[in-house]
Amino acid sequence: MRRRVVAAAVLTIAAGLLYPVAVPPAIARAAQVVRVDELSATRSAIFIDSAAMGRTVEVQVLHPAGGGDRPSYYLLDGLDPGAAQSTWTNATDAESFFRGKDLNVVLPMGGQASYYTDWVADDPRFGRYRWETFLTQELPPIIDDYFAGNGVNAIGGLSMGGIAAFVLAVRHPELYRAVAGYSACPDTTIAQGAMMFSVANRGGNPLNMWGAPGSAAWTEHNPAVRTEALRGKTIFLSTGTGLPGPHELEIKPQLPENIFFGGPIEFGVDACVTSFEQRLRAVNIPARVEHSPVGTHSWSYWQDTLHESWPTIGGAIGA
Repeated sequence: MRRRVVAAAVLTIAAGLLYPVAVPPAIARAAQVVRVDELSATRSAIFIDSAAMGRTVEVQVLHPAGGGDRPSYYLLDGLDPGAAQSTWTNATDAESFFRGKDLNVVLPMGGQASYYTDWVADDPRFGRYRWETFLTQELPPIIDDYFAGNGVNAIGGLSMGGIAAFVLAVRHPELYRAVAGYSACPDTTIAQGAMMFSVANRGGNPLNMWGAPGSAAWTEHNPAVRTEALRGKTIFLSTGTGLPGPHELEIKPQLPENIFFGGPIEFGVDACVTSFEQRLRAVNIPARVEHSPVGTHSWSYWQDTLHESWPTIGGAIGA
């Protein structure tokens, strides 16, 4: 199965070499807030004219109805983010879970198959992806200004978003006190084939992200190589084994997908997380790593682990 996936990715990459490539220009202006829509007393949508990406980006924020300064938890989506709202609020109880807690939960919108990173070239399918610049330079001061952020941040995500959370944490260690990955493989060498295939599967050219396999950019974005940047941070990781668990016993339309698609993916993620955990232990970097004996790559389990992670992540940022 793995050989077929890698072969498919290689074929798509080879075809992608024919795509035109253009390096994004340097940023010449600051990001600007276009408008803020109050969706409710504790949820807002802020629209930002991003100089980095050359377009307006929507970010939804869960926040208290009032109060003073507070920390922020940047929570990233998976490969296929929701259109009208983050999948975190669409597929889990995140909105009600965080209601009443004294923090901002920052939910970027869009970014399909982006890995929330700065791509080395514009892509014919996705356009300009410079998510790292947006998330680490443009967005934080805006969140602090508009939503009373106190500059204390954590970052987390599921699957693609979890990989990105660890990448951003090692590349900008000064920005985050804690990092969480829900069913995420933080070793981009182990995950390389799956990452490139997922981009190609959504119609993008994987070479436009970090270049060819083995390039310096892949190494620069690998948390397993840059583990020292995680020292002193609070770390949470969680996976299942891919075996059906209690949520598969529930009657729901996505049951076959959970078992036959989400099961094998979670099995692979679990092996990667185990390897990453061993690497952290080898250099004496503590981490909370939860390996469930069951669980597939699906939202029901990510809701569970979001709850499970909160005492660790919330405690690290004083929420």
